[in-house]
Amino acid sequence: MEENSLPPNPRTVDEVFRDFLGRRSGILKALVTDVDAFYQQCEPEKENLCLYGFPDEQWEVNLPAEEVPPELPEPALGINFARDGMQRRDWLSLVAVHSDAWLVSVAFYFGARFDRNERGKLFNLINDIPTVLDVVTGRRPLKESIAPVKEISGRESNAVLINNKPANNKAYASTMKVKPSKSSYQAHDTGHDEYEDEAVDDIEDAEDDVYDGDEEEHESTSCGMCGENYVPDEFWICCDICERWFHGQCVKITPARAEHIKQYKCPPCSSKRQRV
Repeated sequence: MEENSLPPNPRTVDEVFRDFLGRRSGILKALVTDVDAFYQQCEPEKENLCLYGFPDEQWEVNLPAEEVPPELPEPALGINFARDGMQRRDWLSLVAVHSDAWLVSVAFYFGARFDRNERGKLFNLINDIPTVLDVVTGRRPLKESIAPVKEISGRESNAVLINNKPANNKAYASTMKVKPSKSSYQAHDTGHDEYEDEAVDDIEDAEDDVYDGDEEEHESTSCGMCGENYVPDEFWICCDICERWFHGQCVKITPARAEHIKQYKCPPCSSKRQRV
């Protein structure tokens, strides 16, 4: 279906995200800028049709790929059949929802071989911009272009993962080194200084919502050494063995030192291992 439109398969997080942005721009052109042409092409009398977005920001309504399995995940099939049975706005919203799902599926098809940090970085890049549904329904303004993606260092990538994982999730125990604080979210905002001001405002609002939820979640957490409850903006560290949280000061770990610790073991767990 897309042999002539696809560049070589994207292999890095940056390349996959650029591919995502190009396809997303093509979809938005179909559903917003070129919506009348798109609407006319989706005649219910035609066979099962799909809406494709391409990395070069173009779009196409066409039949699905004939090869099985397809080279890439396929968009929703038969979007044209429901066109005349729904209000135009509702139908466009339905196509937008399916398009969002398709865009993410293609991105993570390319990213299936990424490690956990790279997948987290890709997710956060995608999550920081409005969905197709956001734009089509008017919840977020249409951005005709988005600035090139800045390369993000490994340290910045880890910070994104740290700030978005709950303390009681064992799957992320080795990744979570510090308690999230509002200052860490504000520091992460600087990674988006190439986006337009309005887009940055949207991202900051979303991140504030995430921060508020994290703060409430961690209020009942107490230090495994001194027993005091968590207070925002304090440096805390989680043990990868027992998964208890500790004041950095109580276990003599600084934020700078924590950046270089791959797996942290608290003093009680360390003493247990020595006795064995």
